[in-house]
Amino acid sequence: MSHIAKLLPGFNCGECGHRSCRDFAATLVDVRSLERCPILKQDRFCGRAEKIAELLAARTAEQEEIIGVMDGLHADFTLGPLPGEPSCREDLHPFNAKADPKDGEVLRYRPLGCPITHFARILRYEQGIATVHLVGPVHLINGSLMPRDIGICMVVAFEGVICKGKRPDVGETVRFLPQHCMMQKVHSGVVVHSEGARLRIEAIDLKVW
Repeated sequence: MSHIAKLLPGFNCGECGHRSCRDFAATLVDVRSLERCPILKQDRFCGRAEKIAELLAARTAEQEEIIGVMDGLHADFTLGPLPGEPSCREDLHPFNAKADPKDGEVLRYRPLGCPITHFARILRYEQGIATVHLVGPVHLINGSLMPRDIGICMVVAFEGVICKGKRPDVGETVRFLPQHCMMQKVHSGVVVHSEGARLRIEAIDLKVW
């Protein structure tokens, strides 16, 4: 709202029916609402009107409801893969100390708190944490051997880009819906890094209160 208020003329003339341009900005819900400001129609403010229209459209998109299919919970945003990657990145901590995943290996495991068996390709394994991409169970299609099962893993982080919804602040606890989640279940966690639309979320929890 503050960005929109700064783009308004700032005359506080009251022609829109409000005491100040800031009060008017708080009531704007769509582009048609701008018609109530006669000064904004002047040629010298035409560029500002277009920028306000873009901000209003973006705000409307952010406010679209995102609801988990399994639990019916509302999410703040959906998280998709980084450009050119097949899924969000996940950081896993295998409870099996002998798992020793190898870079490039495809493994199966079950995330703690999730009833679904996952298949993932290991991007790297360092300090007991495996960074992975989720992949489909291709062994069922091409007749290859079942990937090695490393048991239960704790998902400690997600990394990806916001596809729909609002951009959170670093340190904010969020509800999000990973696009690749087979159950379309809302997850929660804490944003520890934000760079444009790219986010890293840690302290992952499937129990969303």
